[in-house]
Amino acid sequence: MGVNVFPAASGGVSYSSQPPASASSVLLDGQLVTASSITTSVTGTGAPWLLYANGAGTTTITIAGTPYTVTAGSTVGTSAYTGSQSVVVSCSTAPATLTATTSTANQSWYAAAFGTNTFVVVGNASTSISMYSTNGTTWSASTMASTKAWNGIGYGNGYFIATQNSYTNAINYSSNGITWTAGTMPAASVNYWGVAYGNGYLVSVGFTSSGGTNAAYSTNGTTWSASTLPSSAFWFPIAFGTISSTPYFVAASGGYAANSNVAAYSTNGTTWTASTMPSSQQWISIAYGNGTFVAVQDGGGSTAGAYSTNGTSWSAMTMPGLSSLSWQSVTYAGAYFFAVERSGTNNAAYSSNGITWTLSIMPNTGPWFATTYGNGYLIAVSNTGTQSAYALISSAPVAYGIYNGATVRA
Repeated sequence: MGVNVFPAASGGVSYSSQPPASASSVLLDGQLVTASSITTSVTGTGAPWLLYANGAGTTTITIAGTPYTVTAGSTVGTSAYTGSQSVVVSCSTAPATLTATTSTANQSWYAAAFGTNTFVVVGNASTSISMYSTNGTTWSASTMASTKAWNGIGYGNGYFIATQNSYTNAINYSSNGITWTAGTMPAASVNYWGVAYGNGYLVSVGFTSSGGTNAAYSTNGTTWSASTLPSSAFWFPIAFGTISSTPYFVAASGGYAANSNVAAYSTNGTTWTASTMPSSQQWISIAYGNGTFVAVQDGGGSTAGAYSTNGTSWSAMTMPGLSSLSWQSVTYAGAYFFAVERSGTNNAAYSSNGITWTLSIMPNTGPWFATTYGNGYLIAVSNTGTQSAYALISSAPVAYGIYNGATVRA
């Protein structure tokens, strides 16, 4: 989604407010209209900054990793900053509460994605049924081009890509999430699992019944080429993100197959380098947001999680709640990571940085299996029955301003 920022940071008319009396200049000024966050850089001159925001809710302005909370219509002072500093302006509300809704069919809904203003969900019970929503709250049924146990879905280059765990090379692709076409991956007898898109490439990883080094990439979503992961493992999750202008695909192994600390990364989507997770777990889902990758594991009996701020090395973090929770899916929703779990509870969790987490509550008992985010809506679907849930978590539009304070004097 795009972000409308008016005017350019170099100057122009202030859209957020007149600068406070103690401010000497406008450093950044604009509005969040069509997205709930923007990441940019601002150059300080050795003076404190004054932060202003006014919208439907609280705005978080993060400067060089330090978050400042700005309530609507207020001004907050900061430390003095010199030189270029990373700045993230976020107006998303914390996804602490979701609203229950009903899926189209009673299905083992397993994976979800967002693209072309459409949410799409696929099922894992050897089915041809999928469903889509253009608003995140009501759903319609659609039919896949073939019957498989669909376990993954991603969107990029104009196509939804659905993958399966039937140990075949079958995939389905769709330009609208409604009408599907059968396609093939480059290797047979492989469960291609996760799908990620970035830097012009769709990339998927998978495994055979004994593990494997199977990966694949596509520049158009319809034809795929094989690539090789650095070691044999049960490769499940994959995600894409850009850190310090470098694109990264990251993947991990484990899933339901076995505990593992094996991971890998790629800066081009075709060649891979080995990396290591901080502990041996059943890593099942990875998400990227605001310069951080987050991974959750499904094994239960552990509160272990992981995060990476460079795409190449990982650190341990702790998921909230009981160690018996099996975290199944994590997504980045505007300004928060959000995770659901499949142990048959109504527990979920959210985090603004991917490191410290807070428990939240789903509207019903799970198992909750899949999450995705788009157009200000966070959605989740259950693996049993017709349960789904949503939250409108964007408080856009928001007007904001970052001003240079009085010159610091000796």
